[in-house]
Amino acid sequence: MALLQCQFYSEVLGLSTKMTVILPQNTTTQIGMNNVAGSHKHPTLYLLHGLSDDDSIWLRRTSIERYVASMGIAVVMPQVHRSFYTDMAYGGKYWTFISEELPALTRSFFPLSDKREDNFVAGLSMGGYGAFKLALRKPEMFAAAASLSGALDIAGKFINEFFADDIQLVFGNNPIGGSDNDLLSLLKQLDQSEGPKPKLYQCCGTEDFLYNDNQTFLKACQETSLDLTYDEGPGDHDWAYWDVKIQDVLNWLPLRKN
Repeated sequence: MALLQCQFYSEVLGLSTKMTVILPQNTTTQIGMNNVAGSHKHPTLYLLHGLSDDDSIWLRRTSIERYVASMGIAVVMPQVHRSFYTDMAYGGKYWTFISEELPALTRSFFPLSDKREDNFVAGLSMGGYGAFKLALRKPEMFAAAASLSGALDIAGKFINEFFADDIQLVFGNNPIGGSDNDLLSLLKQLDQSEGPKPKLYQCCGTEDFLYNDNQTFLKACQETSLDLTYDEGPGDHDWAYWDVKIQDVLNWLPLRKN
């Protein structure tokens, strides 16, 4: 694998930012690793961080580089600060950045596939919200999305109280419920629409403080025809849980066979 720490300028954000990228590489003599890279442009997983973290966190807290080595998949981990992957009321346009500018930039920098069936997104906590929002609002871009302990009921009372300061900065006084930032509303819209619908994977530990909000999303999704794989079990809102579950997500991804 090739590991890149990439600093670049974002026209959308109007500032320099960064991302961590893992690229597939074929090797035959590297001890302890089975690295694989296909002959075509790489399938890509956009892997999103949580509220208090940055683009380096998946690499620092898990063995994500080792987990994907034999899969022939690129992993793009962007930095979005505490934006909830949203065009902020008081801050940067992080939704436009993550949904439009970032995919175009990464494909201009690296040999990444632009085919829907080769693109996936996953994230934890705030990143779980971002992953599902990308998949539900941009189903033509992503074949599958996964949320690990996601903040999924963004319009709900608990999240609005627990993340009150961040919610105010991100959404201002704009109503969230029923908007394009409300995953529950997006579920219904996508279910009623024509066109492609991504596969969804949702997991949350039963001791997680976001467990009840995940149950709200689960019930809403079960009322649709969307393809959702749900997993729960003992676990808290921590890296011991996410390090295990990201491996389950990788095994679940609908990768095409070359």
